[in-house]
Amino acid sequence: MNFAFNEEQNAIREVVARFSAEVLAPGYRKRDREGVIEKDVIRQLGEMGLLGGELPEEFGGSGMDCVTSGLIIEEISKGDFNVGYIPLLTSLNGQIIASHAAPDLAKEWLHGMTSGQKVACIALTEPHGGSDAANLRLKAEKKGDVYVLNGEKTSISMADQADVAVVFARTGTVEQRASGISAFLVPMDSPGITTTRFEDNGQRAIGRGSIFFDNVEVPASHMMGDEGKGFKQVMQGFDYSRALIGLQCLAVAQQSLEETWQWLTERTAFGQNLSAFQGLTHPLAEYQTYVHAARMQCYHALWLKDNNLPHNAEAAMNKWWGPKLAFDVVKQCLLAHGHTGWGEDLPFAQRLRDVLGLQIGDGTAQIMKNIIAREYLPR
Repeated sequence: MNFAFNEEQNAIREVVARFSAEVLAPGYRKRDREGVIEKDVIRQLGEMGLLGGELPEEFGGSGMDCVTSGLIIEEISKGDFNVGYIPLLTSLNGQIIASHAAPDLAKEWLHGMTSGQKVACIALTEPHGGSDAANLRLKAEKKGDVYVLNGEKTSISMADQADVAVVFARTGTVEQRASGISAFLVPMDSPGITTTRFEDNGQRAIGRGSIFFDNVEVPASHMMGDEGKGFKQVMQGFDYSRALIGLQCLAVAQQSLEETWQWLTERTAFGQNLSAFQGLTHPLAEYQTYVHAARMQCYHALWLKDNNLPHNAEAAMNKWWGPKLAFDVVKQCLLAHGHTGWGEDLPFAQRLRDVLGLQIGDGTAQIMKNIIAREYLPR
């Protein structure tokens, strides 16, 4: 058992950590206020090879392992949690497109995504659905060599910033549930598409909103996977993104811990450094233990994926534990800073708002625990 990153991974980590601290961290609050991730920042990520690196070279990737992709997202998220969502989206959608789209279509979009020129979102959730992901009503009706899409997707991250969407639509009957759902790659500038943005408490730089499809014509060649099987084929990619989400959140937790450990050595009270008070250090010591364990769990799931081993349960563990733990850790760090932690001059309040949303999005804790139970119950 080897728990160490190799020399190449450590070199990548160092480069990304420097970029994150020097370029991303100073703009964290500004991006939150303005509600946008600058296209120039996304292009910089692409130029550095930090987007979709696990994809084959023919699609613009470098064939790196998934553990290294996790490392990249972790370091980016330490500087800006929201910017960390860009490589995550590229990895999730990139693998879906590379595996299920027609080769020419895949090359066209993936080269744009890995270079940072294009951003893809994933459009699954609908207003009446939520956790019942297979209960879709957005209709895709075939007419000649196109499918015509009508309906609404909601709670879609990057809805108004994305250039293309992986859209799940019903090509069969409602009674067929998951068996009647197909997946399409839909350019967001297609006639008939409009978007709205929600007023959220966190993740404002990413943005969340609805996408409306009004007689949107999509070439039949843009279907990904087989008709009626898109949901089951494409949903496999979520095991990967769940491990990455765990690292995205835990990066914020670790960064907050590092800042707070430092704070305890600098601040004094009652004639001593705060580090002398066990009431402050013991909670941090506990959370440092939990973060270390959760982080290892995320990398274990990515290692399983790299070795083509089942990781469904492990990914679900990452998804429910990582966001919850990150919220609890940041809250404790905020409290340890006292009145200064509550102000907007420090990033703790914004971090709380940002990580909280991932206790809801991309699968709730209850759904993740259902998956874990299903995997461990005797067949």
